[in-house]
Amino acid sequence: MAFDDNDSARNWISSPYHRLWLLNQAGSLFDFFEPHSIDPAGGFYFLDDHGQPILRDASGQAPAREIHATTRLVHCFAIARLLGRPGAERFIDHGMDFLWNGHRDSANGGYVWSVGKDGGGDDRKQAYGHAFVLLAASSAKIVGHPDADRLLADVSEVLRARFWRQAEGAVAEEFERDWTPIGGYRGQNANMHLTEACMAAFEATGDNSWLDWAQSIASLIIRRHAGALGWRVAEHFTEDWRLDRDYDGDPVFRPFGYTPGHWLEWTRLLLQLWETGGRRLGWIPDAAKGLFANAIAEGWDRERGGFYYTLDWQHRPRLRRRLFWPLAEGVGAATFLNAIVGGPPYEEWYRRIWDFIANRLIDHEHGGWHAEVMEVGDDTAPFFAGKPDLYHDLQACLMPLLPATGSVTRGLLTEGIRLEHGPARQRAATR
Repeated sequence: MAFDDNDSARNWISSPYHRLWLLNQAGSLFDFFEPHSIDPAGGFYFLDDHGQPILRDASGQAPAREIHATTRLVHCFAIARLLGRPGAERFIDHGMDFLWNGHRDSANGGYVWSVGKDGGGDDRKQAYGHAFVLLAASSAKIVGHPDADRLLADVSEVLRARFWRQAEGAVAEEFERDWTPIGGYRGQNANMHLTEACMAAFEATGDNSWLDWAQSIASLIIRRHAGALGWRVAEHFTEDWRLDRDYDGDPVFRPFGYTPGHWLEWTRLLLQLWETGGRRLGWIPDAAKGLFANAIAEGWDRERGGFYYTLDWQHRPRLRRRLFWPLAEGVGAATFLNAIVGGPPYEEWYRRIWDFIANRLIDHEHGGWHAEVMEVGDDTAPFFAGKPDLYHDLQACLMPLLPATGSVTRGLLTEGIRLEHGPARQRAATR
């Protein structure tokens, strides 16, 4: 629904009621994940739709503890600690211990993807997982965890020695446990999450080399490649960073074609990078606006609502599934554009996305967010069992409550949350 100029001037982020609603939503996510997430054997359980631990997967095996789940919960409960939520320290301690004593390979260095309960698991070492170790370590440092410096120093050395490719300005993708390279694949997803983690590490340490890495990755993935595609982010590349249009891998983590949710995620990350880096990279605002415009024009399902998971190379829907995390990233993108660029379209999309989340994703009966929007009579098996984690949705609830000048952890540390919104920030002349 469009609205007139008078309505658009009253933006939701300035409303004390909306701000309280967002804060309550963040609290309800913690309420869902707190009671049963901790696995006494180490790491965290995945939870089903009712918030109970998933003890057996479809094959009857105990699910392995995956590194992105461990690290994201450390990051999220560091946020809880900054919010002043009692009990958060137990989750940070538990996750930090398992990262060091479970995921970390003390013999060869680095961090394995997953740890099984019966000696199994996946011992590959992926850039994606190491990016989240860096994020968790940085967030733990922000809240003063005693093991944060140890973890930060260790993962920093691994990233620099094993993953970073200075000539490419990005990271290699994955290795065997003994650091034998696996194939020649290069992916934007791992590099995108490393961009977020590098900004977090810069905020936590003041080390400008992390900011240099983030800017280098953004220049390669967005300025060079997305720019050549009219501000659309491609996912898959060859070892020498040529676009691989034929690649068709894992349908969840490496699907064929475009993933418009990542266009939205990059919109927010680019504007955060622009602010964090002192607004020096002049190409960023136009890139962010272009990515967002394409995501809503081509990725939004105009009949049912929500964002398509993937598009083909002709920008047509390929996987029409509508997952939770692109909607969360849409909130973040609209929040940053609203604060920095401004204008009715961004306020309208901010409201539209939240309306859809409230009506279709938030589980008002059992808590948490549904991982995927399923229609009545849909016999397609969902991508995820239960409710995977709270990383995307928690940040969507908190970003609008903080200045659009850095990460959630930095904003909570330096500004805190006020239910009465402060004076509007001066917008950049980017319209």
